[in-house]
Amino acid sequence: MDEKDELRMRVRGLIRSMPGAQREFAAAIGLDQTKLSKALNGTRRFSPHELVRIAEYSGVTVNWLLHGSDDARTVTAIPAPAARSHPAGSDDPEPRRRILETAWQLIAERGYHRVRIADIAAACGTSTATIHYHFPTKDDVLNEALRRNVKLAFDRQVAELHAVDDALHRLVTLIELQLPTDGVLRAEWSVWLQVWNESALNPGLRSLYWDSYDRWFRTISMTIRSGQEQGVFREQDPDEATAQLTALIDGLGIQVLTGRPGSSVDTMRVLLRDYIDRNIVKGVSP
Repeated sequence: MDEKDELRMRVRGLIRSMPGAQREFAAAIGLDQTKLSKALNGTRRFSPHELVRIAEYSGVTVNWLLHGSDDARTVTAIPAPAARSHPAGSDDPEPRRRILETAWQLIAERGYHRVRIADIAAACGTSTATIHYHFPTKDDVLNEALRRNVKLAFDRQVAELHAVDDALHRLVTLIELQLPTDGVLRAEWSVWLQVWNESALNPGLRSLYWDSYDRWFRTISMTIRSGQEQGVFREQDPDEATAQLTALIDGLGIQVLTGRPGSSVDTMRVLLRDYIDRNIVKGVSP
């Protein structure tokens, strides 16, 4: 059995384990039922976006879908245990997932301090007692929102990059996957901004924040190291190069989200690619 057969087998197993029939599963992940059937019988491939949605809805990782293990070696760093989302198989996974998705979206749209537990309950059509059952405190909601950010980024990167061997292509794609474009990525950035603010003021949040940020840092560093081994990136300390590049990404992302005049996602993309060409790619003078 090859990897594609194993992927289809795992998705079939998830469908059987979830409530409802295959058509409900397809609707939940936003996929036409006919396309899902074709992917399951091998006449079409699951797209990276579909893999991310399957993993999100089912409470697994894309790494598990592709390789059968959350910790399988891949081209992107694996999150530390503390930074991972709530494990699958826990009590009442579906209500918890729905609550977390709703809370995450509200925090991204309104800001952490403008979202009350009552707001989350109202948006979910449930009671505040139910929210507190899954998230005892409001800080727990923010912590889990951060973990969701980490999982979304990890799943997206594994889905897009697991078959990309060229390190330059991988690094450029990683940057593209991190740009604060409208939709999910901008919401992720909004949550990150609020986590930065809260962790600056509350030392109790910093450990989880650094566990989360470390995964992104290690992903960039291992990609730069891979490019050096391939002979396409210049020789330098990968961690130092990563510190400079990630600082530039963070700073430009903040400018875009805060509406600095002249800043945009397109400008951010151009500046980052120029930095990579000048400072990381071999044979290009800074």
